[in-house]
Amino acid sequence: MNDNCGLVVIAGPTAVGKSKLSVELAIAFDGEIVSADSMQIYRGMDIGTAKITPEEKKGIPHWGIDIIDPDTPFSVSDYRDLADGWLRGIWQRGRLPFLVGGTGLYIRAVTEEYDFSTFSGDAAFREKMEQMARREGPEALHRQLAFVDPATASRLHPNDIRRVIRALEIYEFTGKRLSESKQSHGDTRFPVLKIGLTSENRELLYDRINRRVDLMIEQGLLEEVSGLLRRGAHKDLISMQGIGYKEIIEYLEQRLTLQEAVERIKQGSRRYAKRQLSWFRRDPEIHWFAIDTIPWDQLYNACFKLVKEFRQQVSNTVVIKEDGGTAK
Repeated sequence: MNDNCGLVVIAGPTAVGKSKLSVELAIAFDGEIVSADSMQIYRGMDIGTAKITPEEKKGIPHWGIDIIDPDTPFSVSDYRDLADGWLRGIWQRGRLPFLVGGTGLYIRAVTEEYDFSTFSGDAAFREKMEQMARREGPEALHRQLAFVDPATASRLHPNDIRRVIRALEIYEFTGKRLSESKQSHGDTRFPVLKIGLTSENRELLYDRINRRVDLMIEQGLLEEVSGLLRRGAHKDLISMQGIGYKEIIEYLEQRLTLQEAVERIKQGSRRYAKRQLSWFRRDPEIHWFAIDTIPWDQLYNACFKLVKEFRQQVSNTVVIKEDGGTAK
């Protein structure tokens, strides 16, 4: 990777306004956007993942969205390899890349020197663990992980079955703990500016999340999930374990009422936002802005100034629009 090129990261919890800010900054700085969202990689999963619409993109190229089918295996290292190619292309075009999303591990893998385990895995072991999860619940797997690798278990939610199984798999076949064998060295791979969006008023953020879920239902989330199932997706796929999909499947299987499913989606989304904030708060390099304590115009202008100063420090190849002003 070219260490003379810069990258702007815009991170934060779900429903906080990352997409809007990144598009406006990309317009001002002749940029392109790389998504750092582990669910928006899937084709056909649009409503439940709150993908940005063509109108919202405002002509800005977006990478990392709709790149694989829901039944395709995909790892963090796969994402890092693809993201490296996207970034290289953006830099070669003389443009400024923005890495935008709420999947902290994706952002860390791209921006920091990261040591990925070379162990490819064992399908039979994964199937055995998946059957155990279905039979005894995800908590059983999580307790098993806590016994052999407490450090990894402490940062993984019990419902994050795929990563829990991966950690167990690495320990089972290599004798190494994931917390020891797969970790960031903390050294950045190239100059990075990190901007974080949050909300000081947690209830305001939760209200935004709840309203987003209601909008998903209005936009046709039930029909989207039904269509995926008709085309061969099934509930045991990692993709279909995402928040919003597994609950609607339970509704379609008549194990939940629609009201119960919607409330579980809202609850799961709120809990996910808390975990995202906890992850990002550990990064001292993030410049934080609370969306409920600063007007949009001021927030945009403050971020514009940060990006302008950063870009001038690392490269003169991109022409910055001096009249960027307040985004409309």
